Amino acid sequence: MTTAWTRFCLWTGSALPSMAAKHVGSSLRSRECDVTPERPHGLRYSLTLHAEDGARLLGFDNAHGITEGSGPGARTRIEYDHKHKGERVRFYDYEDAGKLTEDFWAEAETILQKRSS
Repeated sequence: MTTAWTRFCLWTGSALPSMAAKHVGSSLRSRECDVTPERPHGLRYSLTLHAEDGARLLGFDNAHGITEGSGPGARTRIEYDHKHKGERVRFYDYEDAGKLTEDFWAEAETILQKRSS
């Protein structure tokens, strides 16, 4: 099993054309892990998009469990997969690494387009 972290950072203008309008950074990390009920795909991951001041704008990860909603209608689930968008945290339905990356960049592009207009 690979235990080393895989990481790369993309900075202004290097990945998405709209990044050139604002100083934004992204970080994508993943590593293999034991298959567990919380991480049934055997992968720990964290994909984040950050503003120029370091504030997280978007994040997809499986670092911890979450509760979606509040009060008597609050929901939890065994799998840790979720996304952060601003202050909001929602469950994410992980399919595979390709779909995860595609979903992250699609949402990142939407955020970057809004920030550049």
